Amino acid sequence: MPDEAIAVSTQCKLLAITRSVVYAHKKRQQDTVDEDEGLLLRLLDEEYTRHPFYGTRRMTQYLRGLGHFINRKRVQRLMQTLGLSGMAPGPNTSKPHPQHTLYPYLLRGVDVIAPNQVWSTDITYIRLLHGFVYLVAIIDWYSRKVLAWRLSNTMDAGFCVDCLEEAIKNYGLPKIFNTDQGSQFTSDSFTGMLIEQGITLSMDGRGRALDNIFVERLWRTVKYEDVYLKGYETLPTLLLGLTDYFLFYNGERRHQSLGYATPNAVYLTATGGGAKIVDRFSSEREVTLPAEELGQRQPAAV
Repeated sequence: MPDEAIAVSTQCKLLAITRSVVYAHKKRQQDTVDEDEGLLLRLLDEEYTRHPFYGTRRMTQYLRGLGHFINRKRVQRLMQTLGLSGMAPGPNTSKPHPQHTLYPYLLRGVDVIAPNQVWSTDITYIRLLHGFVYLVAIIDWYSRKVLAWRLSNTMDAGFCVDCLEEAIKNYGLPKIFNTDQGSQFTSDSFTGMLIEQGITLSMDGRGRALDNIFVERLWRTVKYEDVYLKGYETLPTLLLGLTDYFLFYNGERRHQSLGYATPNAVYLTATGGGAKIVDRFSSEREVTLPAEELGQRQPAAV
């Protein structure tokens, strides 16, 4: 008879041990699993930030090269936990709910010439000492200003809606709001608020790495300039740290793509900013994204 078919108390009597010994052993096993899982998540997050074009095959080989016995199926699950997918066209974790409405991408070839013309949002993962949390932010394309952000330990739509409410309350309404196709952003609660306010919805195309490049570039900047350097261990310290960092990012950090002005200055004066997404697969030859803007792909996940 399998061990699991025998009650723990009976097993303890047969082996002449106390139940506390069994429970302590199980806890050590679980702690080992959790520690291993946390290490793999950290390695995937760091490698993805360095090489956002890596898919599950390359990530599997990367982890095996570090001595981890792991198969691609587990890597797929871990990357889905992090909300990661490679930049190359193909299947990704940014899948909408099958009953949610999708909207076309409206920004290819559009000149963004003023603040509040286009806002966009995305979600990224941040690891802590024991676990991880998700960060959502809303950015103004013209000025690169972070208008609002929120942290959550779950990937539901609630914290995304709260972030949107804050941005609208403090900065008014954009003409176009762009997201990826993650279920948080295709949910009725999120799209309903945009529609109610008369805001036009735009959603990234599948496999289009540059469709939401500005907020995706933000994730790379935040992680390399703050998160990785400080190694936050708890949610309260992360919250305080990101509060300080985003104040710095908006008000003090000078951006090469803005002529070394700050996002706050560009947003307030409506000068020195701008953006345009050109279809790199079309016959157009114009390139309007500065090198600094070519960042990582970090879509939201279901």
